[in-house]
Amino acid sequence: MGRGDSNLRAILAKNLRQLRNEQQISQEALADNAGLHRTYVGSIERGERNISVDNIEKLARALKCDPSRFFAGWRR
Repeated sequence: MGRGDSNLRAILAKNLRQLRNEQQISQEALADNAGLHRTYVGSIERGERNISVDNIEKLARALKCDPSRFFAGWRR
């Protein structure tokens, strides 16, 4: 991620990857469960995407977690 990229986006990326790894599921399985493409999930985890609220909800449902967990650790 470059200098101008969102700190919140980086936190979401890190937390998404951590939650997925804790559940021991692949990016492909998460993408399938969320109705998203595997490469899209990978780009989210790398902090390359400015993800929509709709897709945050899809990923949270697929991981069976509250969407707020994606933002844990964020500080202004």
